Amino acid sequence: MIGKLDPETLRTIVDRTGASNPALVTGAAYGEDAAAIDLGEETLVVSSDPISLAAEAAGTLGVNVACNDIAAAGADPEFLTNVVFLPDEDPETVATLTDQLDTAADELGVTIVGGHTEYVPALSRPLLSLTAFGRTDRHVPTGGAEPGDKLLLTKGAAIEATGIIATDFAEDLRAASVDDATIERAAGFFDEISILEDSRAIREIATGMHDPTEGGVVTGLVELAAAAGVDAVVDRAAVPVRSETAAVCEAMGVDPLRVFGSGALLAAVPAGEAEAARSRLADRGIEGAVIGELTAPADPQQGALVLDGERIVDGGRDELYPFWE
Repeated sequence: MIGKLDPETLRTIVDRTGASNPALVTGAAYGEDAAAIDLGEETLVVSSDPISLAAEAAGTLGVNVACNDIAAAGADPEFLTNVVFLPDEDPETVATLTDQLDTAADELGVTIVGGHTEYVPALSRPLLSLTAFGRTDRHVPTGGAEPGDKLLLTKGAAIEATGIIATDFAEDLRAASVDDATIERAAGFFDEISILEDSRAIREIATGMHDPTEGGVVTGLVELAAAAGVDAVVDRAAVPVRSETAAVCEAMGVDPLRVFGSGALLAAVPAGEAEAARSRLADRGIEGAVIGELTAPADPQQGALVLDGERIVDGGRDELYPFWE
């Protein structure tokens, strides 16, 4: 089975591994995608992410997804290592991946400083694992969100999934009568995968930020709620879904709130700062919508997403995964 571990299994692994160090500010925890290490005047933020699917844009997504976790923690990504496992010696695959990695890193101003590459014949497609590093003087953990905060989402749901569907499953879309113009626009969503500018706009006032990746907005909200020990009360109708996203998700029979969501930033901000946050985003040409609010948890032992009145503590599998199995 493809996908993230369930929350309980992940907590078990986190609890059983690692060592303590007084410099560690934020360590491994469910809902926290980046570690934070105290360097004195600054905080070092570190995050790793794999890319095993989305064959047409693996290098582009790999760089941006790893760097997005740094941005969501309140830092600018500066350095990157990349580990690449190749299924065979196809020179075209190598050329495509390296070009995508180099271009994406250059666009973000990130320096690739090392990594590892080898052949693994057991694989059917390339597998990437990238680790990003950045420094900040104001670390923003996912778990910093507080009851009373408003929840913002930038851009919209399923930005990443829209691009993946349009590139990896274009023929399926045509068979479902999605027109070529819509498919072309949807493929262009890869140009919006980075959330660095989103973070820069509001990191000074955000109490908590999170990058909704696998499992989309629903899983991102579940993780934010769990990390912060709050309930995230959200109305589905308030979550922005672009027309291209709606079209390709309907054609594939998936929920746009439950598929890959990179490209959007979830942010908790004090209620009195919500409009200021939206204004800061608008100044950078970024859409931002208030989709709900945070409250004290109904269950003191576990924060949750409350979506249209339904309490959700496990986002479940990303709905795109069955198409690769």
